[in-house]
Amino acid sequence: MAVIYAKQALLAEGWAANVRLDLRDGRIVSIDHGTGPEANDTRVDTLLPALGNLHSHAFQRAMAGMTEVRQAGRDSFWSWRELMYRFMDRLTPEQIEAIAAQVYVEMLEAGYASVGEFHYVHHQPGGVPHDNIAELSERIFAAAARTGIGLTHLPVLYSYGGAGQVELSAGQRRFGTGVDEFERLFDAASAALRHLPGDARIGIAPHSLRATSPSELSRLVARHGQGPIHIHIAEQPREVREIEDWLGARPVEWLLGNLPVDDRWCLIHATHMTVTETRDMAASGAVAGLCPITEANLGDGAFNGPDYAEAGGSFGIGSDSNVNISLTEELRLLEYSQRLRDGSRNVLVPGAGSVGRFLYMSAARGGAQALAREAGSIATGKLADLVAIDSQSAALCALSRDSLLDGLVFAATDRVVTDVWSAGRHMVRGGHHIARDAVFAAYRTAIERLLAS
Repeated sequence: MAVIYAKQALLAEGWAANVRLDLRDGRIVSIDHGTGPEANDTRVDTLLPALGNLHSHAFQRAMAGMTEVRQAGRDSFWSWRELMYRFMDRLTPEQIEAIAAQVYVEMLEAGYASVGEFHYVHHQPGGVPHDNIAELSERIFAAAARTGIGLTHLPVLYSYGGAGQVELSAGQRRFGTGVDEFERLFDAASAALRHLPGDARIGIAPHSLRATSPSELSRLVARHGQGPIHIHIAEQPREVREIEDWLGARPVEWLLGNLPVDDRWCLIHATHMTVTETRDMAASGAVAGLCPITEANLGDGAFNGPDYAEAGGSFGIGSDSNVNISLTEELRLLEYSQRLRDGSRNVLVPGAGSVGRFLYMSAARGGAQALAREAGSIATGKLADLVAIDSQSAALCALSRDSLLDGLVFAATDRVVTDVWSAGRHMVRGGHHIARDAVFAAYRTAIERLLAS
């Protein structure tokens, strides 16, 4: 059993001082406050529930900074995608594992305790299957095991190259699967997942409406009555137009009207929605998977935050392309994107109140829901997904408890993170991951080999 003593902690019922948490088997088994530390306690300043990063394509971290040169004509998400395909087609299994481990170290150091890996690279370059159909999923598992991050694995169904069941392009063949092949992959990955700690989860990820078909989606959802379901939806205006031309309805409208969308679902991006779609999505219980840094980097647009928040919608945050892994920046940019669009301030909080606290705690709950993880608050029985920050840092020392999360979101950086626990695994200490140097050395070697290939 491990014990954490915090000078202050944001518990499920609110702030408390002098808090001692007993952890056992990855969970919080008791909470006392108004007491002092004991000799063997791990002592921290301020303890918060740690967020889950609900949407990651780990391999894309290694191409960060490689696509920021303007090409002739107008760059877009679609031109970026072609560059991503070319990069991805050179990666070996060993490189994918090394990149993922580096990404997970960076996530933990940023304050995330868990990740939803939206995993769509399944095959060898050119689309030839590996002898072990779950080879690349197992590489993700190895990276999670090495770094101690909590993993919700989301293998991807990707059958078509575009809306209307267009044939896969050459760049998409590494992740092409039909439903039957996907089920074999899912079963193999599920078996291999048992070697990870008990908090690991698996779900399904039909990539998008444009990469599947109505019949395939219906079959897939019917076969999987439990576990998370994640899908990219309404990320780009062109995607919205193509789906409407093909299916006779806008993407979110079609999804909500044709599939049993509920609190198991996470709709990634959902950027381009009408007000009606926004409110209907909120009413469904699904989580909006928002990735503000990537959405800004790719020119996706801004999410309809005010209407969604007013309707009580759930949301979480993800680092998606991993161009910059920063928990505080994701939350900050989520709010700032609303301010820039609307010419207003303090937008993303229904009624009145602290914007930082609303953003942080909503993302904690939404991320836990999307990852099927019993976390998102500090309470007995919950997974010990915890982050400690230094409230005496320059960015935070002038703030009261009631303003601390505003300072964390809008004034601080991830450098204020001192410690992170994932299901009780104490992986970040003194601001650094316990295997940081070894993981980076393997990553650097992998990148050098990749660039030399």
